Amino acid sequence: MPDPDRLAALRDTVAIVGVGETDYPADYARARRGERYQDAYGYAAIAFRRALNDCGLSRNQIDGLIAGPSLAGERLGEVLGMDVRWADQADAVQAMLKAAMAIHTGVAECVALVYGNDQRTGGTAYGGPNAMGGDRHLAYTYYAPWGLTSQGALYALLANRYLAITGLTERDLGQVALAQRAFAGLNPNAVMREPLTMDDYLAGRYICEPLRLYDYCLVNDGGVALIVTTVERARALNRPAVLLRGIGRSDHNREATSLRPRLEQFYRPAQRQAAEQVYAMAGLGPSDVDVLQVYDSFSIHVPLALEGFGFCADAAKLLNSGDLGPGGRLPVNTSGGHLSGSYMQGWGHQVECVRQLREEAGDRQIPGARTAQYISDVAGKVTSLIYGVRP
Repeated sequence: MPDPDRLAALRDTVAIVGVGETDYPADYARARRGERYQDAYGYAAIAFRRALNDCGLSRNQIDGLIAGPSLAGERLGEVLGMDVRWADQADAVQAMLKAAMAIHTGVAECVALVYGNDQRTGGTAYGGPNAMGGDRHLAYTYYAPWGLTSQGALYALLANRYLAITGLTERDLGQVALAQRAFAGLNPNAVMREPLTMDDYLAGRYICEPLRLYDYCLVNDGGVALIVTTVERARALNRPAVLLRGIGRSDHNREATSLRPRLEQFYRPAQRQAAEQVYAMAGLGPSDVDVLQVYDSFSIHVPLALEGFGFCADAAKLLNSGDLGPGGRLPVNTSGGHLSGSYMQGWGHQVECVRQLREEAGDRQIPGARTAQYISDVAGKVTSLIYGVRP
């Protein structure tokens, strides 16, 4: 069982001091023209350089490195010109957890979290008989007996049952895409900024019913980097720092490959446990969250998270209230998210939390944002992080 006292000791001890991203719209335009601008390591290097410039540190002042899963850690260190004493590899949310634990335990003082992906120009297949990772017994292999060779098919199956049980409609689900496109229109670094109406959404073709074109995430190239260090070192930099205030995690492991936890329970038990943990550690609740970022490879993730973490009892009402978009009381995926902003597999969501809390989000800035939460339910692993700034 999680130990609340040990978790409380970690609260506010580490800070994000630097962030960097690549130029998603320009890279997307190049990719559509068939131009190969960078490979995954090139995008990672650009983002890393920008993160260093953001915080004023040099690469020699960093003693830890976590590579995103699309990169080989040893090669990344060579490309970045780094010789760190501690290194690891993880996805976005686990990278933040590992960095916090490494710093808290003293094995590193300043850790770079770096991700790069050339998934569009590289022709990455996220579904079908040649799906990425199928040879390594990932989800595509496990779900193949049910005829599901893509994550889209899996989430369409989940969405069908969820809509049937809750009464949520496809039009309700479309509000997720509309709200995030509205935020993307305010973000100069979003890939899809053109206005999206409900008529546009409903006219979008089904990819796997009931999920339409606009329910699916983008596939684009890019890179993301974050620099994480101790609170004491963050103060010495004299730069705005965002603190890690809460951590919550609970996995669905039993019968996970049979789809049962997702299709019968919609992640609810794991969501409740992760919510209890993250809110207790941070000392707040859903009503205290100013900005919410939800991992959204598909739009259905958003209503699941809203209900599972206690933001509402009926997602349909909240989705149709207008509160998730610009000017709403619970802004969600304020960069445009994966659906319209950029698909960086959760890494970009962390950067958006930082930008909002540092009040650097431009036209999409949420006034007075002091607390940001991230929620992820990828592959049955429900995780949440809460970030904040000192009062």
